[in-house]
Amino acid sequence: QVQLVESGGGVVQAGGSLRLSCAASGSFLRFNVMGWYRQIPGKQRELVATITDGGSTNYADSVKGRFTVSRDNAKNTVSLQMNDLKPEDTAVYVCNAIIIRLPYKDDYWGQGTQVTVSS
Repeated sequence: QVQLVESGGGVVQAGGSLRLSCAASGSFLRFNVMGWYRQIPGKQRELVATITDGGSTNYADSVKGRFTVSRDNAKNTVSLQMNDLKPEDTAVYVCNAIIIRLPYKDDYWGQGTQVTVSS
């Protein structure tokens, strides 16, 4: 079974920075896509950033230019560097990893880490 464990959340003032990390463990070959989503109470989970095993990235418009996603394929980790944080970035950030074995797609999720940005 695959486990994803996030770390690095916390409380920061607006304009500050945080770095989130997610480590994968268990039995798997390689994740095709890894990334981060965020969950705000009462709202749908939204994509923040993803990165493929080839290094292609995708970002939500709201975080472009402020957040950077990266991964270490050898260590099976994915990180999210968040700069110039804003109060609207406050959310639970959840790590996601996908294994694609056509026609199947296996989605794995972490428990989430709280990020709170104070104004």
